Amino acid sequence: MTISRRVALFLLAFGVWSYLLWPNFARNIWNSDRSWADGSPTSYLIVHLVIAVVSLVLGTIIGIIGWRAFRATRKSAD
Repeated sequence: MTISRRVALFLLAFGVWSYLLWPNFARNIWNSDRSWADGSPTSYLIVHLVIAVVSLVLGTIIGIIGWRAFRATRKSAD
């Protein structure tokens, strides 16, 4: 499958965006009053941290695909 340069840049930007967005979201959830009850994590915290981790993993995978596709389009342009 061939990915265009525009799509490769979009995928790469999506991966970068994930790393800009989700760590801040996770930090805000961690510090939320609803995340802890008597010193123990609540289901609110657990669910949202799972969402953040999965999103970071997917962002990493998508970013890697975008980076590899971008490099492939550069090689073919030479």
